[in-house]
Amino acid sequence: MIRVNILVEGQTEETFVRDVLIPAYSSAGIFFTAILAETSPGHKGGIVNYGKTKRQLVRLCQRDQSAYVTTMIDYYGLPTDFPGINDSAISNEVNIQTRMELLESALELDVNQNNFIANYLLHEFEALLFCQPDKFETWLDNAPVSDLERVRAEFPTPEHINNSPQTSPSKRIMAMAPHYKKVLHGPMIAGDIGLENIRQQCPHFNHWLERIEALAVNN
Repeated sequence: MIRVNILVEGQTEETFVRDVLIPAYSSAGIFFTAILAETSPGHKGGIVNYGKTKRQLVRLCQRDQSAYVTTMIDYYGLPTDFPGINDSAISNEVNIQTRMELLESALELDVNQNNFIANYLLHEFEALLFCQPDKFETWLDNAPVSDLERVRAEFPTPEHINNSPQTSPSKRIMAMAPHYKKVLHGPMIAGDIGLENIRQQCPHFNHWLERIEALAVNN
């Protein structure tokens, strides 16, 4: 049995872990627990700065060293004090998958805990929903499926949908479907798309799950 605590950025990711990851992996002996990031005492959800995030990660790793700790944190909007963000060699890396691996390695090095596995979502959770835009029809009236499919067709993978306040995945969805509610609709649409479909189209997300699956093989 492998236990994995996931520090998640918000309620959307928390629900995704509960409704999609946990059912998919419990039969394989991998048990996930989502833990909402703390912004201040008594308040949870959101990544404010690296100092607070690092303290939570180290505390989680040290509190239960028989479990693993990982993250579901958006690369979009990531605070600039996170390890590697201001490293020109990393920020100038054109291949986005390589850039993420370098940033995650920098985070793992700085957290410095043997049971920690860094993971960023490229570029944010809503990118996963572009794997199959027609699933929006189930949950949204007048879902702009053709517009969403047009966006998806512009990029090699959903994870390439870019990183700016106007063109990030969530901003594109909200511009086309103002009635989209992140916490309510996001996990349900992702669940309908299915984990295997998401993994096939999102190589960075898939690599993260492969790292976790390897834990069960090696233990």
